[in-house]
Amino acid sequence: MLVNLPAFRPERFVVRPWTYAYQGLVQDVQAYQVARLQPGLSAAEREDVRERALSSSGNQKQFRRLSSVQSYGEARLDHVDALLLRDTDASVAAAATEAIGLNVQAALHAAALSRQNIELVSLLRQALIWTAVLTGLLSVLLIVRALWLWQQERDRLSAREARQREALRLASHELRRPLQQLLLATDLLRQAGTVAERQHLLALVEDSVTQLASRADLTRLNELYLDVNLRLAPRDLGSLLRAFAGLRVGVEVPPAPLVWLVDANRLRQTVENLVENALKYTAGPVEVSLLEVGGRPQILVRDHGEGLSPEMRARAFLAYERGPQGLIEGEGLGLSLARRYARAHGGDVILEDAPGGGTLARLTLGVPPTPF
Repeated sequence: MLVNLPAFRPERFVVRPWTYAYQGLVQDVQAYQVARLQPGLSAAEREDVRERALSSSGNQKQFRRLSSVQSYGEARLDHVDALLLRDTDASVAAAATEAIGLNVQAALHAAALSRQNIELVSLLRQALIWTAVLTGLLSVLLIVRALWLWQQERDRLSAREARQREALRLASHELRRPLQQLLLATDLLRQAGTVAERQHLLALVEDSVTQLASRADLTRLNELYLDVNLRLAPRDLGSLLRAFAGLRVGVEVPPAPLVWLVDANRLRQTVENLVENALKYTAGPVEVSLLEVGGRPQILVRDHGEGLSPEMRARAFLAYERGPQGLIEGEGLGLSLARRYARAHGGDVILEDAPGGGTLARLTLGVPPTPF
C-alpha cells in the first residue's frame, strides 16, 4: 500500500523524517476503520483505537510543512479530524480516503524537495491507483466477512428453532396417551361403584400424572426427545410389560424376573409406540412377549394385520412417514422416536414379517453407551 512506499523508493530518493506523521495518520485511521467492522472487538478496544486516530489527526504540530503539503491537492488535515468526529461508517471511510490523499500529497512534496518530481509523480499515481484498488478490495472482503458471520448466526438460530419445534412436536405426540388415560380414568371414577374400582382408577390417575410430568419437563425437552439422556436403573422388564395387558393386547413374559439396566419411562414410551402402531393397523389382537436371546432382552410386538412391504418397512422409521391407511390416523412420529430410544439403550428396533401374516416389531436392548 501507499504507506509502505519508502520500501521501494529509487536509490537517489531519501524520505525525509517529516513524512512519517502523514503515514502514521493513514495507519491510525485505517486501523479504526477496520476495528469498526470487527464484530468480535469489545467496545473498550474499539474506543481505544478511535482515540488513537483522533489524537493523531488533532495534533497539527507533528505535521511539518503542512501548508505546503496541502497545496498539492484537496486533502486537508482538518477534514480528516472532522470526519472522524462524525463517527459513522461512511465518515470514517471518507476520513481514511482523506488521510491517504494527504499522505500522497506529502509524498509529492517530498519528491519535489528531492528533485525527483517526474519519476515520483508517475510512481505515486500508480501507487494511488493500487491503493484505491486494494482499499476497495479490503472493503469488499470486510463486507463479505461481515455477511458470512451474519449468515452463520442466522443459520445457527434457524437450526436451534427447528430443533425446538421438533422437540415440541414429539412432546405433544407423547403427551396424548397419558392425557387420554387421565381423562378416561377421571370420567370412570365418577361412576365407580366399589372401593376396589375406585382404587384401581386412582392408581391409573396417579400413573397418568407421573407420565405427564415425566414427558412434559420443559427444562429437559432436548434430552427427552432429541439428544436423549437416559436415567438408568435396574428394572424387571416383565413387570413393566404386564402393565400393557388389555382387551386387545396380550402379554407373555417369563416367570422368572428379567432385570436390565434401563430408563423405565423411556422404555415404556418405546413399547407404547410399538403397541399403538400395531393397534392402528389391525382390528385383531396384538401380542407382546419378552425373550432373552444371546444374553440380551428382546421385546416382540406382533399384530395380525396385512403386513408391510419391504419398501414400507425401510421407510417406517422416518419422521412423519405414515404406513398404509390404518384404523386410526397417526402423525408418523411414534416409530421414529421408538428407534431413537432403543438406540440410546444400546439396542435397536426392526420390523419383520410375522409368521402366518402380520408385522413383528423386534425391540432389542443392549448396554447403553457411556456418556463422555
